[in-house]
Amino acid sequence: MRKVLLAAAAAGTLIVSVLVGAGTSEAATSQPCDIYANGGTPCVAAHSTTRALYGAYSGPLYQVRRASDNATQDIAPVSAGSYANAAAQDSFCAGTSCVITIIYDQTGRNNRLTQAPPGGFNGPAAGGYDNLANATAAPATIGGHKVYGVFVAPGTGYRNNNTNGIAKGDAAEGMYAIFDGTHYNGGCCFDYGNAETNSRDNGNGTMEALYFGNNKVWGTGAGNGPWIMADLENGLFSGVNQKNNSGDPTISHRFLTAVLKGEPNHWSIRGGNAQSGSLGTFYNGARPNVAGYNPMKKEGAIILGIGGDNSVGAAGTFYEGVMTSGYPSDATENSVQANIVAAAYGTSSTGGGLTVGSSVSLRATTACCTTRYISHSGATVTTQVVSSSSSATDKANASWVVRAGLANSSCYSFESRNTSGQYLRHYNYQISLQASDGSDIFKQDATFCTETGKNGQGTSFRSLNFADRYIRHYSNNVYIASNGGSNTWDATGLWADDVSWVVSGAWTP
Repeated sequence: MRKVLLAAAAAGTLIVSVLVGAGTSEAATSQPCDIYANGGTPCVAAHSTTRALYGAYSGPLYQVRRASDNATQDIAPVSAGSYANAAAQDSFCAGTSCVITIIYDQTGRNNRLTQAPPGGFNGPAAGGYDNLANATAAPATIGGHKVYGVFVAPGTGYRNNNTNGIAKGDAAEGMYAIFDGTHYNGGCCFDYGNAETNSRDNGNGTMEALYFGNNKVWGTGAGNGPWIMADLENGLFSGVNQKNNSGDPTISHRFLTAVLKGEPNHWSIRGGNAQSGSLGTFYNGARPNVAGYNPMKKEGAIILGIGGDNSVGAAGTFYEGVMTSGYPSDATENSVQANIVAAAYGTSSTGGGLTVGSSVSLRATTACCTTRYISHSGATVTTQVVSSSSSATDKANASWVVRAGLANSSCYSFESRNTSGQYLRHYNYQISLQASDGSDIFKQDATFCTETGKNGQGTSFRSLNFADRYIRHYSNNVYIASNGGSNTWDATGLWADDVSWVVSGAWTP
């Protein structure tokens, strides 16, 4: 049970004393869920891997599990109401990989999110479950302090089908989420919000969830997307019409505030830049003019990264979000937006520091192979011994031009120095050299994001579209490999060494 005592308000900052969930303290500065409570629409679910969403919350934010021994550890704020203790995660996950197993609910209602089970669609993990998110794939900062978001690659998803206090039927509710406005696709469906409790499509109006992406199958906004829309089941809606609302803009802020709220025959979409400014209202009016959405038939499950029927084709990144009881006022949401801006989200890199346009070589760090470099012979990519006495051809084959990531400019692509227009690309998990065909899948397959070397040396390169896989040498061949898996190159032995590379200048012929 949650108690809130209002103490004082000055210059728009509410000071409260809160008892909530697992961790408490007194006289804490107001956070989003305190603001919603003061507005009469309290949070009934509060999820974040980046910070506490109550001023007094000091309990766990999320749990990680490491691949080396399957041990788990909860990650909490550094102090009540503060940012996540990413240093604790880094220490726990050093030398191995970690996934996010639980995103805790800060309201005390135990509406936590865990690995999504199979439904209308199966996920790619054992038993048809969805994948869990790589715990280091979405680095960010809060007020200059490193934190991690939830990186959803296609196949990743979280769910709770047995919730407490989430709106059902036509009951009023609100929600917001902070997303990466540059990480999206057209797959179905990158959602956060209210969904079916049996992981199936139960018909029109059985969902009410925030959607972000550029899927054009059901509905669209202005321009080419991405858009904030509502997934109401059997339709992504941007307004009252089934197909298009020109008032719903293409919006791609690096950190995006997305807002959705609904009550009987009335709903609204709002959004804005999570780093500055105010919220805009993109739709405010009646329910869609399609049968089945008035009244709504919400079921009260919570999903993240997937559709209500466990459709798992979407991509996106989640940092924080809440769901409320009741229809929040615009004024309450505007205050929450001011709090989000004041939190000072920023970008961060966990390693790499590559310079676009530079030429580099990539040397293995495993003890057996420290004279071997990623190299190509035609389309075939392997590791080869290269030294100052090697031929000019061998040196050129082991040299790469760093390009901005073809699918994400925050990451990198590697173009052959001596075969212009051809890039390192994974296909069936093996790395080869191929000419770009301009397709989205090629761009994704040829984009890699940098992290600090998993063995403490150099840099590790994570696949953009397989977030649990890193460039690895194995028997002198080069793959994208997970830390444990069904393929021989996923073997756990020497994994941290094999996925760590020293980046140095390109070989001079």
